[in-house]
Amino acid sequence: MLNQSEVITSRSNAWIKLIQKIASRGITSKNGAVIAESPHLLSESLRSSIEIERVFVNQRMESKVAGNLPTHQQIPLHVIADKLFDEIATTTRNQGVLALIKLPDWEPENVFTGMTLALDGVQDPGNAGMIIRSAEAFGASGIVLLKGSVAPSNPKLLRASAGSLFRLPFLHGVEHERFLELTSSHRKNLFASVQTGALPVHKALLDTDSAVIIGSETHGISPGLQESSTLLAIPTRTVESLNAAAAATTILYEFHRRQLLP
Repeated sequence: MLNQSEVITSRSNAWIKLIQKIASRGITSKNGAVIAESPHLLSESLRSSIEIERVFVNQRMESKVAGNLPTHQQIPLHVIADKLFDEIATTTRNQGVLALIKLPDWEPENVFTGMTLALDGVQDPGNAGMIIRSAEAFGASGIVLLKGSVAPSNPKLLRASAGSLFRLPFLHGVEHERFLELTSSHRKNLFASVQTGALPVHKALLDTDSAVIIGSETHGISPGLQESSTLLAIPTRTVESLNAAAAATTILYEFHRRQLLP
């Protein structure tokens, strides 16, 4: 492990500027690195064999993190003054750990091997991250973040996914026409989750040949995608609809439940 012995105290430090730029815009660095903030995400990065470029810690966490980094990987560790770390952290109550990592590159063949989920215009990073977490938990083969959905580089999405995005194959920025081409070439039965007036989820044939689209809570699913899909609804009692994360989780669990049946 390589250490920068001098504590970073200046806002004009090049690493501080880079972190703030990536965090404020939810983008990647020039070489494709994103921000993973929290001890848990650092641990998940190590467990998932994610490429870790650098680790940044506040002064309180230096010894703890230094002792947990594998020595053979020679990961650079930088210490930032506590108050400065609080300024650049992407969370209000940060835990003093932030890493620059590279997410895996995936091909459509990785994503469409089984039950596939697609997000259409889901821009809330918390919802998207929770959906990704549920997708891994219930056995989806991959997720497609269609053009207009939140980027996988968004720090809040990464936190909400709790490490699942390090392992679950994904595509992002995919145009609707390209998505329909991919579902056709991989022979997927396409479903679109809507609020009412559609096939109840428990009656749908959800299996490894399925792809399910989840829309935004504001605009729903694009008309062109709906026209190409079997519409799917989750029956509810006293509420009109579920949010995107709850709807996706319900559908994913129904798929998972059926895989467990004899």
